[in-house]
Amino acid sequence: MSTTTPDLAPTLVPDFGDDEAADRKFVIICSKGNLDMAYPALVLATAALGEGIETHLFFTFWGFDMINKHTMNDLKFTPVGNTAMHVSQAGSVRPGWRWKSVPQVVTAMPGMTTVATKMMKKQIDDLEIPPVPEMLEQIQAMGAHLWACKMSYDMQGMTEDDLYEGVEAVISASDFMDISEGGQLLFI
Repeated sequence: MSTTTPDLAPTLVPDFGDDEAADRKFVIICSKGNLDMAYPALVLATAALGEGIETHLFFTFWGFDMINKHTMNDLKFTPVGNTAMHVSQAGSVRPGWRWKSVPQVVTAMPGMTTVATKMMKKQIDDLEIPPVPEMLEQIQAMGAHLWACKMSYDMQGMTEDDLYEGVEAVISASDFMDISEGGQLLFI
């Protein structure tokens, strides 16, 4: 009996050109202001900046909570509707603990957002990840560009005094199209 090895398709590797000449750009649209939605954008921005990639964050709709001086220190995590909500037997993340799903009916009980937010903030703190305002300060210091959506700004009746100082400008959707041209785009 003879066996033959099938021809394998060539591996596809993205070509960004010569690393020296590549002008990579990463653009993140931050549309949600929940604690669990703020950190993915900020961590990815930090990673991109660490790789030398030009990075822009565009805050729109509820993402404004991340750059609103009145809300940025008090972002919440709500487990309601989050079917992936799990806690360990000890109530926090610990190696070796088994995970248990939280029944959705429990997540709607009064006070659960406060409990879930406190648990998530503790986990973030245990990992020595800075709070949202400090992360914004760090990514801005690393060279990130922070933009606020004009429509969301107007809809929420915001003023420049309401915005985190690191926001470069309040821009229109057309301005955002110009800024993001040629960039890798991520919507969170």
